[in-house]
Amino acid sequence: MTTTRAFILGCLGAAAFTVSACDGGGGGSRDSIRAVGSSTVYPFAKQVAESYARSNPDNKSPLIESTGTGGGIQLFCSKVGADSPDMANASRRMKLSEFERCLANGVEEVIELQVGLDGIAFASAAGGIELNLSPRIVYEALAANPYGEEQTAQNWSDVDPSLPDVPILVYGPPSTSGTRDALKELVLEAGCDSNPQMKALKEQDEDRHQQICTEVRSDGSYVDQGEQDNLIVQKIESNPRAVGVFGFSYLDENSDKVQGLPMNGVDPTYENIANFDYPGARPLYVYVKKAHMRAIPGLDAFLQEWVKSWSVDGPLARIGMVASPPEKMAENERKVNELIVMTRADLTGEAADAGQAVTES
Repeated sequence: MTTTRAFILGCLGAAAFTVSACDGGGGGSRDSIRAVGSSTVYPFAKQVAESYARSNPDNKSPLIESTGTGGGIQLFCSKVGADSPDMANASRRMKLSEFERCLANGVEEVIELQVGLDGIAFASAAGGIELNLSPRIVYEALAANPYGEEQTAQNWSDVDPSLPDVPILVYGPPSTSGTRDALKELVLEAGCDSNPQMKALKEQDEDRHQQICTEVRSDGSYVDQGEQDNLIVQKIESNPRAVGVFGFSYLDENSDKVQGLPMNGVDPTYENIANFDYPGARPLYVYVKKAHMRAIPGLDAFLQEWVKSWSVDGPLARIGMVASPPEKMAENERKVNELIVMTRADLTGEAADAGQAVTES
């Protein structure tokens, strides 16, 4: 063990971090839990934080920040210590490159928890535009250069004659959002690869394939609404010809205002997401620094609160989270109880398995 690492771990053994003692500056200390990350996971994390606060009145309430998945993981992986988060909430799995950055920055023990499932829902205002979508239709409507060609579609009918002859207008998440990443991987790339030439291009030039298949048009047909899914709901509610893209939980929460649009003829419902019948189904994650477990009061109890909350009939399901399969819940409960950390092999191996499951569903 290096002298620097030993020094950091020594600091982590304290009841609360003291930044000035551990990193030579910055001042201050922290005795409350701090989580950053996904706007999709945010309402679930807030719910767990409220339950934790009621069960642990002597501890400070956790601070939950909505920074977007990418931004949250970047903050999480920056360092250990009082001025870095204890947890990162993510609406997609941590990338291998992000995990490597964690390790390079001394964040060497990370616990990965799959806390539930969600779906990338396409929706319109109640009584608004109705579209029977597919990954191909979404890709051809939103890609900057579909199949490497100029984007010429202005109306939905330009993409498919069976669709309404109204302008394409989609409000969606920004590039920093895990929802945007999942949109790329589960919908746009799948639609792009419906073209045999694009599927072959992936083997020949992966970077070019990624650009053609996942770059979104910037001419006003796709509007980035930032990390505010509720704002997307408001936008489509006020414009019956607009489409929004957000997590299923926001569709469920606002079912009196908006309607889900089918994908491949499958509606975005709790059951269809739980069964992975809906093409946009995805897992949701929480990442935790094991080193901080020894330093932040109540962090262990907060993780146990997640375990108590993520069941099929638990409080998270009541606000729109889709519960993981029973065996996955049991696996993640064991990770909490035994503080099992993730490895490179976990990411590379399970990422391939997850991709296969999505393809086969």
